[in-house]
Amino acid sequence: MQNYKSLIKLYSSRETDDSFRIRYQRSMHVTDDLIDRMELDAELQGHQGCVNCLDWNNAGNLLASGSDDLHVIVWDPFRKKIIQNIKSGHTGNIFSVKFAMNDANILSGSAGFEIRMHDIETKDISFLCACHEGRVKRLAVTPNEPFMFWSCAEDGFIMEYDLRDQHRCQAHVCNNALIHLNHPLGRRVEAKCIAINASKPELLAVGANDPYVRLYDRRMIKPPIPRYTSRGRIVFPPNEIFINQSLEPGDDKILPDAVSYFVAAHIPHYQDGDYMHRRTLNVTYLAFSPDGNELLANLGGEHIYLFNIKNKRRQMVLNLMDLCKPICMSSTEDGVVSQNGPYFEKGNQNDLIMSLYEHDCSPYTWSSPSEKTKYERLKLKADELMDQEYFCEAIDAYTTAIYHFPKIASLYANRASALIKREWDGDLYAAVRDCYTALNLIPNYVNAHYRLCFAFIRLHWHRESLHCLTVMKEKYPNEITKAKFKDLKEYFNLKFPTSEHSDSNGHTSSSGDRTYYVDAGDIQEQEQIWRALAYDYETRYIGHCNTTTDIKEANFFGSNGQYIVAGSDDSSFYIWDKCSTKILKVVRGDGSIVNCVQPHPITCLLATSGIDPVIRLWLPIAEKCKMEETDVRCIEDAALANQKRMRTDPLEVMLLNIMHLSRN
Repeated sequence: MQNYKSLIKLYSSRETDDSFRIRYQRSMHVTDDLIDRMELDAELQGHQGCVNCLDWNNAGNLLASGSDDLHVIVWDPFRKKIIQNIKSGHTGNIFSVKFAMNDANILSGSAGFEIRMHDIETKDISFLCACHEGRVKRLAVTPNEPFMFWSCAEDGFIMEYDLRDQHRCQAHVCNNALIHLNHPLGRRVEAKCIAINASKPELLAVGANDPYVRLYDRRMIKPPIPRYTSRGRIVFPPNEIFINQSLEPGDDKILPDAVSYFVAAHIPHYQDGDYMHRRTLNVTYLAFSPDGNELLANLGGEHIYLFNIKNKRRQMVLNLMDLCKPICMSSTEDGVVSQNGPYFEKGNQNDLIMSLYEHDCSPYTWSSPSEKTKYERLKLKADELMDQEYFCEAIDAYTTAIYHFPKIASLYANRASALIKREWDGDLYAAVRDCYTALNLIPNYVNAHYRLCFAFIRLHWHRESLHCLTVMKEKYPNEITKAKFKDLKEYFNLKFPTSEHSDSNGHTSSSGDRTYYVDAGDIQEQEQIWRALAYDYETRYIGHCNTTTDIKEANFFGSNGQYIVAGSDDSSFYIWDKCSTKILKVVRGDGSIVNCVQPHPITCLLATSGIDPVIRLWLPIAEKCKMEETDVRCIEDAALANQKRMRTDPLEVMLLNIMHLSRN
């Protein structure tokens, strides 16, 4: 009933308040109800190969697509008609298309190392650049600077172009180079994706064939002067990138604020079993939120991560010393939540963490009886799922409870237990973050500290595990004699035997040092510093799979960016609620892989494409219409299957896709 009252209020305010009308339109652009009713509306047929890229114009009345068939097609999506079919002239697969120059032109970048601009009406080529020496993977434009665009390619270059200037590709010379990733990273680096912040166009985000997201301020970058060798390959002298323009000539200090790095903090380090070392991680897509304060990154080989670029989050492992300072306790009863419970069962690590699970809540002052009732209802549901060992559902339930009651420590601590038990990729570090939050709310929360130690041990982070145990001895002297503390210490000794030492690959040693995901010997010292100071993620979105292609997208959906959409290797696309991270809908969108998911700028409409040579449009249908077979009914099973898929040899998946194409 409350929702209907709010809706009536929205409607009435819309009629009387002009400024509110805009806010109303934005809030009602995409809603949970519309997403629930979203089904296949049409299939646009015209390409003869995989459709690798899509782009809406700002007005939303045109859709552009690029394909392996080397054609660029401009569509009228509402009439399901081809406006123009352009034979691009590219010699390699088209990976990116963008509307340019007030929608009169189309930019396209390809595996043939070229960028072309086509006049939509005449099909003529009005711009050609062959400066890149690798496959052009992404192009970027912004409405605030209609005459400019940017490109990135697998040669490690990020180029900046101004269409008002005459461009001429001369032999072995390029004057458009803005960033050269090869200098700090080595010759093996490949730029995979870029994005321009529409609200703050000075900010340029770059993704490469590593797990880091780089955010540059173009105002602080002095474009390097190109040099060339006898082979014609562009190179740069040392320290010629990110030079402070205010410094005197010859001063080669790097401007510290020119770039910020972002990464999920667990990723740069080897994890238990070294599985991350065997998996290729690269950023396949970047997107800024409508307000420009958040950055979304689709990480190939892992999950989707949301970074807050306005209020940057420091890695929690860097704050371990501050958080775990010994606290003088007046008594073990004052402020300590649920210290009692079953002891650990020796030798059983599952019972080890389950013994720390608890049902009681931390001290909290309720504003009203109804608030307490709502909390008890939400927590009871989560507790029941946890008791039944439905860990995926329990995590979602605790997340919902946390969304409504973010100041209750036991919700975070119990979600940490569920994360440790589920142990999908990144779950252990997510449990660490939850334990930190619980300890910030209640500094002497014993069980949260136990779980923090256990998660560190499972992560195989020796230094943090040892420090955590040491601090526990100082903070909780009464715990030392208990069986559960002794069992935790035994588990630590099992994971970190005294004979352990650093091997030739630089893996975890008894000294507690952890190594970077990319061999530090291949990168410059300044790059290592940037990586060490990388900011952590704000939220992550789990369920899809991104291992087979390096062009898979993830985008904000809705005028306020209140939803997240992304394609997946399991032939589906996923829709998450941005705040709660809950999967709202999974839809079959391709016969093999969905790579592109592009939201319409104004209407609740999605355009998707992938391995199939068609573009699919998705719209909300009437409530009484029959549900299509494209809906995936069991979301939890789909997410679990994708976790297994991510740990499967990508070659096997690729062979399956080839078989699919041959059948079609």
